[in-house]
Amino acid sequence: MWPVVRRTLLTILGVQIVLALSLTLVDSWRRRGKKPQPFTTLPPQDVKIGDGTVTTYTFGQDLYDDMLAAIADARQMVLFETYIWKGDEMGERFKQALTEAADRGVEVYAIYDAFANIVVDPRFKVFSRVLRVLKYPVYNAGWRFFDLRRYGRDHRKVLVVDDDVAFVGGYNIGTPYATEWRDTHVRITGPAVWDLKRSFADFWNDHRDGRRPLLLETTDAEWEPRIRLHRNLPRQWMFPIRAMYLEAINRARRNIWMTHAYFIPDQDFVDALIAAARRGVDVKILVPRTSNHVVADWISRGYFGQLLDAGVRIHRFEGAMVHAKTATIDGKWSTVGTANIDRLSMQGNYEINVEFIDPGMAEVMEDIFRTDLEQCSTLAPRDWNARGVHRRFTEAVLNPLRHLL
Repeated sequence: MWPVVRRTLLTILGVQIVLALSLTLVDSWRRRGKKPQPFTTLPPQDVKIGDGTVTTYTFGQDLYDDMLAAIADARQMVLFETYIWKGDEMGERFKQALTEAADRGVEVYAIYDAFANIVVDPRFKVFSRVLRVLKYPVYNAGWRFFDLRRYGRDHRKVLVVDDDVAFVGGYNIGTPYATEWRDTHVRITGPAVWDLKRSFADFWNDHRDGRRPLLLETTDAEWEPRIRLHRNLPRQWMFPIRAMYLEAINRARRNIWMTHAYFIPDQDFVDALIAAARRGVDVKILVPRTSNHVVADWISRGYFGQLLDAGVRIHRFEGAMVHAKTATIDGKWSTVGTANIDRLSMQGNYEINVEFIDPGMAEVMEDIFRTDLEQCSTLAPRDWNARGVHRRFTEAVLNPLRHLL
């Protein structure tokens, strides 16, 4: 009996792997030589919240210009953390800016994820001795291979300069992201900067080795109740971002507008969206028509039927990759961050999302969502139900993988 069960399970797994690899290869072949289409964005928009200001970016070049300017103006400390740091022209600009800041006496700390940059030229990953660089390792469990808390990737994107300004959001560092990807990032001033500074210091201190200095956080924090920072911390088995979303969705009365690069929710998350739609909430989900991970696209479709049947509207961004991780609800609540709605972000990786309880910020996020809708096609229930047999077969075969991704 057991040999039969084992062969059956291995066959199913083999089919899934072969299908996933085939889809990836075909998608790579189709993308050869293709350039993303232009898309409409809004200029950076400022919202005053308490003693600080939140600036929202939807175009990478605008964001990079302001990030590089902030590094150039640094007087005491720069804290830089990214998931992907490409060794291209834009990556070199950031590397040079950080080095120049350190050369003039600024304390510069940098963190990047080794796995995410495994294909980056090793020569780019050689840094000046004036920089304090932490490469989050590909394998971080050591002899504790059984400890799932040590397998999360560092998916965060953070820049903090002095005690004055902080940046956080979906943008990685690289030339394509400057003009070819639609993403969302925020620049924050005021008391909330301390929270992002502390989050960097905590990560650095938890993962540094004896050769790197302890990063001490001495700044006194002021409370800004309208801006809250939520951090997923695999090492401590803490994942508050999912709970943040579910609480906001369950409170919704007017609208839930969400934009996500990779939308692979768990069933409880889907049920919360369905319940909101059935009580009359306008629920809209905006995802890429074709993302940079074709397997994730196929897996995400596993919940489309349930959502469409409940009245949730699904909009697919055409012609370019939308990489944002944002939501806005009821004209009062918004979030911008690094976490996707998938298993890896919700219960696996190190992530940061900023929660804003402010009508001015919600208005900005609604404007951005409406602008993105101009480049979207809407998935009609009739079209979804009429999809071909081969699509249904592919979705069914890959469906079990959504519990892993």
